[in-house]
Order: sequence, then C-alpha cells, then structure tokens
Amino acid sequence: MRTPEPAVLVGPEGGANRATFVELFFDLVFVFALTRISARAFEDLALEAGKTGWTFLTGGGKTLLLLLALWAVWQGTAWTTSRYDPYHIWLQLIVIIALVGSMVMGVAIPRAFSSTGLAFAVAYVVAQVSRPAILLLTLRRLQHRRLKLRMLITFSVTGVLWLAGALLPTDPRVTLWTLALLLEYLASRFGWPVPGLGRSTVSRWDIHGEHLAERYQQFFLVALGETILVAGLAYVRDPGSGTRTAAFAAALLTTVLYWRIYVQRAGRILGEAVTRAAHPATIGRSAADTHLVMVVGVVSTAIGYELVNEHPTGHNEVGWLAMILGGPALFLLGRARFEYEVFGRVSPSRWIAALVLVLLMPLLKPALPLTAAVATPLVAAIAAPLVLIGVAVADARRARGKPLEAAAPPF
Repeated sequence: MRTPEPAVLVGPEGGANRATFVELFFDLVFVFALTRISARAFEDLALEAGKTGWTFLTGGGKTLLLLLALWAVWQGTAWTTSRYDPYHIWLQLIVIIALVGSMVMGVAIPRAFSSTGLAFAVAYVVAQVSRPAILLLTLRRLQHRRLKLRMLITFSVTGVLWLAGALLPTDPRVTLWTLALLLEYLASRFGWPVPGLGRSTVSRWDIHGEHLAERYQQFFLVALGETILVAGLAYVRDPGSGTRTAAFAAALLTTVLYWRIYVQRAGRILGEAVTRAAHPATIGRSAADTHLVMVVGVVSTAIGYELVNEHPTGHNEVGWLAMILGGPALFLLGRARFEYEVFGRVSPSRWIAALVLVLLMPLLKPALPLTAAVATPLVAAIAAPLVLIGVAVADARRARGKPLEAAAPPF
C-alpha cells in the first residue's frame, strides 16, 4: 500500500495549528544545545580576560557561527512542518533525524573547532540533506519536487564545504564553514536558485501561518529556559554569597522582563499577523530573522549573567559588558523589528532603551582606578533589568484603558 503524500497545508483544515509532541521533543534538545553554546562562550570570555578585544571578537564570532548552524537546522525543520502535514510519518522521520543531529551538534559544540569538528559537520550535513531528500521522494506535485531538488543540490554542495572544513585546522575550518552558511542563507533568500532549474518565489510558498508562528514563540521560550537554567546552575555552586544572590536575582528578573516585553500584544498575535498578511511566507521569513536576533540577545544575556555569577566583582572586560548590556540591547532591537512586522510601527521606548544600554557600556568600563571599585559586572547586571523595566512600564501605560490592538502587518 502506497503511503499518502504529505499534502501542503493551505488553511486550518489542512493540518494542526499546534505543534506536535515530536516537535516539542525536538525543542528540548535545543535547551541542551544552547547551554553548550553558553558554556563555550563562557570559557572563552573567562579564560581570556585581560586579552585584546580582537581575541574576544574572534572567539565570539566562532561561537556565533555554531549558533547560526543550530538555528539553520531548527528553522528548516520548523518551516517543513509548517508547510506539510506534521503528523505524516515521513515528516516525523525528518524531525527525528533533525533531533538526533542537533543532539550530536550540541555535544560537539565545546570542541567543534578542534577534536569534535567532524562529528558536528556530519550531524549538520545529515540533518540538512535528509530533509529535502525525503520530501523529494515523497512529494508528487512537480512544483514542490523541483524546489526540494534545488534545496538538495544546494545542501549537497555546501555539505562538501562543511565536511572539508572539519578536516582542516581551525582558521580554514572557520572560513569554509562561514562560506557554507553564507551560501545557504543567500540561496534561501533568493528562492534556492540552481542553474538550469531556476528558482522559486518565496511569496508564493504555502505555509500554515499559525503553526509557524507558534514554533517561533516556542523557540523563544526555549532560549528563555536556557537563560534560567544557566543562571541557576551558576548560582547553586555558591548560593550563600550575597553578590551571587544579587546576580541571580538580576538574571531572573531580566528573564521575566524578556517574557513580558516579548508577549506584550505582538508576541501573542504573531499567528494572526502571518495569517492576515498578503504573502504569509514573506512575513514568516522576516519573523525568522527577527527571532534569530532576539534569541542571540537572550543567549548573550545568559552568558553575561553566568560571568557575573562566577565573577560578580571581577574586571569589567569589554566582552563581558558586551554580553551583559549588549544582549538586552540586541533583544530590544529585534523586538522593535518584531513590532513593525506585526503592527507596522515601532514604539520609541524600545530603541531609546537599547541606546541607553549601549551608552552604559563606556560608562561602566572603568578608565580610572577611582571608578574600578564601583563599576563591576554586578552593577551592569543590575542596570540592565532596570532599563528593561522602563520598557515594560511604557508598554503597560500605552495599553492601559485601550482595546486590544489588532495585527496590521505591512507586508
């Protein structure tokens, strides 16, 4: 008996609005994977305190490269289950393969540029190549099969770069992996063009908007959960310290404020905005970039608060301040764009608060011995949620006494 085709979802009757259990199981792997990202960045920043800013940039760039690879696997899987029936046996197989691959990538992250690089690359390539390959074999509609063929060719070409890079020393490995990710990103942006096969128009892709919106919301919650987990594990090593207690309280408050600012209307009705848009796939792709920015900000915050818990009165390294204050600033910038995607406008409180956080960095970097005793990482960790409180209060005042605002996407 032939297995039915995983039909494209064209409306609420075409598939489930909610994520399936296997998708939620898949998300749990990313809680672990994101903690490995934080652990790697923490090691770089803690061990390289006092070294040049260039060292911080190169170490941070390599960690960001690994995070982007994880995001690519998650996003590709989320888009697939939002375009096709997530309960179909072949779709669940795709999710399971991505789950196993992401777990292997998470285990390999701490030493991905040394001893475990090949494991990371193989897991990534298998997860990315298997998805279009399985769909190419199961889809029967010609226009859908052509898209999957172009994706399969693209990932096969970039897969060579991933595997070749894994066999080389660190610097050429970083170069090849960066090139591979860049090619994949550009290919997705321009409709997976392949010579002789053409390309597709993203605005014509059929997606289940509510399902995709929920997947983005769930990944943001995964990032928040990772922040709480990292801060909690760092705190329990010495819960009796007053400074560490203050750092943990600041981390917990920041996480709560992230949640509040995210869900304040726009975060609740992303699905409505995607559904109302003239081209749902266009806003869906834009929301992917926005959530990536916000997630990078949240993960940076987790790294910063782990540093504060371990060294609450330590040196104010540039890299440390970039995590502690730059993380919230990046989140707010992403949240400002998110608001534009849903409502077609941006509240001034978001970019003003982001600007305040950026201006605090040089102020809290002690230039004179007189300020060194005051301007500690703990001070920066306390300043960040205070700025976020201002944004949350501004949101509450703007919404008080007014009817709930409907989505008005500019797409």
